[in-house]
Amino acid sequence: MASKPGPLTHWPWHDLGNYKYALVAPWAAYSTYRFVTASSDAERDLLSFMVLPTLLLRLLYSQLWITVSRHQTARSKHKIVNKSLDFDQVDRERNWDDQIILTALLFYVVNATVPLAQGVPWWNSKGMVVTVVLHAGPVEFLYYWLHRALHHHWLYARYHSHHHASIVTEPITSVIHPFAEELVYFVLFAIPLLSTVATGTTSVVMANGYLVYIDFMNYLGHCNFELVPKCLFDVFPPLKYLLYTPSFHSLHHTQFRTNYSLFMPVYDYIYGTMDKSSDDLYERTLQGRDEVAARPDVVHLTHLTAPESVFHHRLGFASVASTPLGAAASGHLLRAASAVASPLLSLFASTFRSEANRLDKLNIETWVIPMFTSHYTSKSDGYKVSLLIEKAVSDAEASGARVLTLGLLNQGYDLNRNGELYVVRKPSLKTKIVDGTSLAVAAVLNMIPQGTKDVLLLGNANKISLVLTLSLCKREIQVRMVNKELYECLKQQLPPEMQEHLVLSCSYSSKVWLVGDGVTDKEQMKAQKGSHFVPYSQFPPNKARNDCVYHCTPALLVPESFENLHVCENWLPRRVMSAWRAAGIVHALEKWDEHECGGRVTGVQKAWSAALARGFRPYDHHPGITHGHGRGGL
Repeated sequence: MASKPGPLTHWPWHDLGNYKYALVAPWAAYSTYRFVTASSDAERDLLSFMVLPTLLLRLLYSQLWITVSRHQTARSKHKIVNKSLDFDQVDRERNWDDQIILTALLFYVVNATVPLAQGVPWWNSKGMVVTVVLHAGPVEFLYYWLHRALHHHWLYARYHSHHHASIVTEPITSVIHPFAEELVYFVLFAIPLLSTVATGTTSVVMANGYLVYIDFMNYLGHCNFELVPKCLFDVFPPLKYLLYTPSFHSLHHTQFRTNYSLFMPVYDYIYGTMDKSSDDLYERTLQGRDEVAARPDVVHLTHLTAPESVFHHRLGFASVASTPLGAAASGHLLRAASAVASPLLSLFASTFRSEANRLDKLNIETWVIPMFTSHYTSKSDGYKVSLLIEKAVSDAEASGARVLTLGLLNQGYDLNRNGELYVVRKPSLKTKIVDGTSLAVAAVLNMIPQGTKDVLLLGNANKISLVLTLSLCKREIQVRMVNKELYECLKQQLPPEMQEHLVLSCSYSSKVWLVGDGVTDKEQMKAQKGSHFVPYSQFPPNKARNDCVYHCTPALLVPESFENLHVCENWLPRRVMSAWRAAGIVHALEKWDEHECGGRVTGVQKAWSAALARGFRPYDHHPGITHGHGRGGL
């Protein structure tokens, strides 16, 4: 919002949420009905009928720009402004579709009230000439001076500062304005459209094509990476007066008092407001950053979970990705995910970068295996998954990464023995493989309520359940189990002096349950009222009880200096990171020269102390509960 919001700042449908699309429904239904029931082609109103398809096309088109832009900035080589994008900006820009809805409504109204806007043809070449001339002349000229006026302190504080709150721009930043400011822009852009209507030269293609052109140029100029090829300016040098570039407009967002033009920089040249560094910045960003400076220090390897995670992903819906998985996904979104997830996955033949962050001097990247959880649990897909992970390990080493963390099911024992397989196959592997067991166990211990004397351990026998059990036994906390196979497996691996704290029981009376994978709703129903369910798995258990306390999966709050974090990691809240992912960052910060995979363990106390020293903080979404087993004496 602007620093001093002026009149008509809020959009009329601000409080409607996604129900704002209902405003278009009556118009769309009526125009479609008239088009379908018309007795002849002459009675069919193409312009009115095409409003809805154009609206849907522009929504899809805009989302594609978001996805492509975020994919490019994750790679970071041609990034223009290397600063952080945060959750505040995502929230501020979540209403990017408002101007598309407004355009549709205005088209319907004009078509219904202006006879000359009815019954227009598909194409009229004269209308194209009129549109081009009026845009290059009055529209560009008037916009330049309007833009300069909006930078006057009175108007800037009340309106335009809302747009300039985004220093690091994304394509949709271009359409984020207060309602009153957007109305003025619509008046400008209406000059060619209404002129063609008045002169009888309008057409369906030209009217809607002009909207797509405006979208394209707006999104192009607000990308935070350079993509306009230099050969265009080499072949036709005067083009620099007619076509701006992302780097040209980025200077307007960083310097504020230069490069005011809409799409054609000619007026900045004429009136002396062109930033002198425009050409230099363009060439530097086009050439790209030094590969050594851009290489990742830490790579977190994750994968998609459920079908809706395609949309929750950073490359998916920005507003959905900025909320925990499940919090924003509604029924219709889940159905849409099931329908389109597989085709989307087919676009990626291998692992892709989705996120680039920075902490202190570390470059941190998140790579995604384009597979769902179901693929990892399927025998038929296991080999393909294994190959993708192994290739990602090789790519991480080739990129110069010091640490690679295996997130979610990428560290499955049956798949790669908690990552040990890659170290065995390549003993000289320079990139350290980290499964994050030590820090995950420390986070679990921290969530156990203070004063706990016994716990019930449920789940499967694996590395983390062993390290967790060992840590609890060292604290003389009794570890009860109802699964004899789990009990026997863990007992064999514990030192004799620790085994006395391990108890095979038929009782579910413990008030603290440590739950891993495979815990059923039926088992949960056996818990006493008020029991605590503390997950040690990467996946949260299904919440079958309303009278019990469900803790978070092992996670930590990231340091305040952690940059460019604007998506939620799966089901975790904002600025909260899974312990497994955080472990790799701590490993790199501490410059530990050992792997933590297979049977190797960094050390619970060592990992926890280092994480806290580096600015990470304990996290649990039940702050009223007193914890104590994770601090000191680990």
